[in-house]
Amino acid sequence: MDQVNLGRSGTRVSSIGTGTWQAGDDTWGPDVNDRDCIDAIVRASELGMGLVDTAENYGRGHSEEVLGRAIKKAGRRNVFVATKVSEHHLRPADVEKACNASLKRLGITHIDLYQVHWTDPYDQVPLQETMKAMERLEKRGVVSHIGVSNFAVRDLEEARSALSRTDIVSNQVQYNLLHRNVEAQVVPYCRRERISILAFSPLARGALTGKYRSSKRPSDAVRTRDVFFRSENLRLMTPLLTGLKRIAKAHGKTSAQVALAWLRSQPGIIPIPGTKRPEQTEENAGAAGWDLTSTEWRELDRLSQSLRLNTF
Repeated sequence: MDQVNLGRSGTRVSSIGTGTWQAGDDTWGPDVNDRDCIDAIVRASELGMGLVDTAENYGRGHSEEVLGRAIKKAGRRNVFVATKVSEHHLRPADVEKACNASLKRLGITHIDLYQVHWTDPYDQVPLQETMKAMERLEKRGVVSHIGVSNFAVRDLEEARSALSRTDIVSNQVQYNLLHRNVEAQVVPYCRRERISILAFSPLARGALTGKYRSSKRPSDAVRTRDVFFRSENLRLMTPLLTGLKRIAKAHGKTSAQVALAWLRSQPGIIPIPGTKRPEQTEENAGAAGWDLTSTEWRELDRLSQSLRLNTF
């Protein structure tokens, strides 16, 4: 697996990571179980996909517990652990408590990448206080790197201004061929400042895999409410899905692998697709080690840009 820089830190991580939102609970469907999720994470470590992302919010910590069990099987040094403090725990004392609770669930002594999941919309905790608490954890060696998630440029600038001894290495945002809003400001800013983008939902919760259509929609609790899986939008995606399939066939790949490769080929972008089974992990890994042609990349860009999905 190719390795890329994590921000300005000098740390190298896998060019494709693994997301574990699915391991949190049964909202992703009855076919999700702990054993398969653990095996999927272990398989990722075997394939060199050491970057694994979770959060205390996922299943109220259950995803972290699942990752902790996988780490015992895979070996700590083979897993780069990224987790997140929730928007409900951003007071300085709560940041430390949340970190300690995550460490316990994960069964580890330090977190490789600790991220602020969202800015606080409820208690209005000053972001500077939260970031100073994060930096104290980094200073103590409990946290190796500090990241954020779902941050706009204004939030990034405010958060960075509070740090005195380190810098933010990553911003985790939704980014895929169907959702490209971050290209307006966030991606250019992060690229200029050498802050890595961890692209969550890089396959648009499966909409880009080609497995679904207006007459075949997912029935799990997460995706039944998702705008990507509205019948009208699945019909509108047809030209893009057809293009992905055609390019995939030319490379002996799958549509999902092509969609991931489109992201991976861009400087500073690290896709972190979710996985529920080892077979999905292996498919995700197959998006690395090869490249789209410039013509293919531009074709997908054009097909994607021409989409006008109904989001209301």
